[in-house]
Amino acid sequence: MKDFVDLYKSIDETTSTNAKVAALVDYFASDVSEQDKLWTIGLFTHRKPPRAVNTTLLRTWTAEQSALPTWLFEDTYHLVGDLAETIALVLPRKNRDLSADLSLSGLIDQLKYIKTLDDESKKEKVLDLWSQMDNDERFLFNKLITGGFRLGVSQKLLTKALSIHLKEDESRIAHKLMGEWTPETTTWSKLFEESMGEADISRPYPFFLAYAVEGAPEDIGPAEEWVAEFKWDGIRGQLIKRRGKVFLWSRGEELVTDKYPEFDAVAGVQADDFVLDGEILAFKDGMPLSFNDLQTRIGRKSPGGKLLREKPVVFMAYDLLEYEGADVRSRTYGERRELLAMLLEDMAIEDLIIPSGYYTLPDWEYAKNLREQASDQKAEGLMLKQLSSQYLTGRKKGGWWKWKIDPLTVDAVMIYAQRGHGRRASLYTDFTFAVKGDGGVLLPFTKAYSGLTDVEFREVTTYVRNHTIEKFGPVVSVVPQLVFEIAFEGIAASGRHKSGVALRFPRIKRWRKDKTVEEINHIDDLKALL
Repeated sequence: MKDFVDLYKSIDETTSTNAKVAALVDYFASDVSEQDKLWTIGLFTHRKPPRAVNTTLLRTWTAEQSALPTWLFEDTYHLVGDLAETIALVLPRKNRDLSADLSLSGLIDQLKYIKTLDDESKKEKVLDLWSQMDNDERFLFNKLITGGFRLGVSQKLLTKALSIHLKEDESRIAHKLMGEWTPETTTWSKLFEESMGEADISRPYPFFLAYAVEGAPEDIGPAEEWVAEFKWDGIRGQLIKRRGKVFLWSRGEELVTDKYPEFDAVAGVQADDFVLDGEILAFKDGMPLSFNDLQTRIGRKSPGGKLLREKPVVFMAYDLLEYEGADVRSRTYGERRELLAMLLEDMAIEDLIIPSGYYTLPDWEYAKNLREQASDQKAEGLMLKQLSSQYLTGRKKGGWWKWKIDPLTVDAVMIYAQRGHGRRASLYTDFTFAVKGDGGVLLPFTKAYSGLTDVEFREVTTYVRNHTIEKFGPVVSVVPQLVFEIAFEGIAASGRHKSGVALRFPRIKRWRKDKTVEEINHIDDLKALL
């Protein structure tokens, strides 16, 4: 565990990418057990052990052990902004005569055991482990026991470090890290040294992600080198068929095959050993439905017949990553689209897998006119793809760009505020906004926490502290005076919200210091956008 704590601190205490990669390389080259290394990779790729103890019990036990009144512990937590760190700080010091002396994998085995115990036995075991740990060990143990472990290491950095350590190409390492494996279901050898076996036939490829166009599209090169596709508003996914079996993955590396039983039909097509990249869309009568319609299916593990009829889905395919068992990502986009067209023609299931159309660009003016049509197509904008581009790993600049339509906006007033977490624990960064309702009342309609600079967050925090009306735990109501422009990607009717609407991707566009609360929008302005 000490090695893992040292690694965590080395990464957490620097903003240097090179220093983080070096720390990871040193760790993988050390004599730490392969099982510990596997769990380190698992934790950094969001394969966390399940929560062993609920946070209410941990708070109660900590207050008892530290002899703090519950209210004082809760206030301390809200100021620190991180439960695991708060517990580690307020607990009595480690018993010098004891030492947990556990490996990372050994500690995770303890967590699995703790999860099986009754509450009193859990308490006894957790207190015993706390007494043997120093503050740094307790902090990480608390992160693991609450299921809240995360660190500022992107999968790209982890992949780079493993590539250096294993002396293997980064794209191959990234591919091996994809899929359903866990440190409990694989070994170091199976993950990195063996070729894909029967158990791994579902493994997807790392997704290629695009940056947003920042200036004029002309800046990326001559238009004739590019094609445009509509940017569909669904769930990015990979549809895989290998050895007669079908698998559907979301971009978040969740296997969602069971949620969309429509695609079971793909098992019956003659073509085999292929991987499609595309978008899962709610789709009916020849047109995409809204993302809100798709959301009714996202949380259902096994949708019923009524939902399948009312909210059918299709796979809008726009790229081909594997063809007849061969990885074709290194071929050009133009070549991959030709192969995709051949494959879909052979499959002949047009009502289930639809090729996303693409448009050659005689000039950028044509692309701009096409972008203006995106809303009519129920799309978010355009994807610009270079005909000569390969399918890369992760977010890269150059071959693909996303050019979204301008967001919808509304002016609203802040009525509630809540402190942030981590480095922003001392600032109010999470806000609730309201528009005018009937009779002049303020009607809350959305929350947002991004879009301001650090200087603006500090300025808003000062206002909140000086204009608080009431406190509700970590949330405070404030004098409704600060007006902000709220941007959002879409809007839908919602029976779950008092306002009657739900926004898609709301965020603060700018602080409207030039406007008063009398000038904010009315709820009818939002409903007119439905």
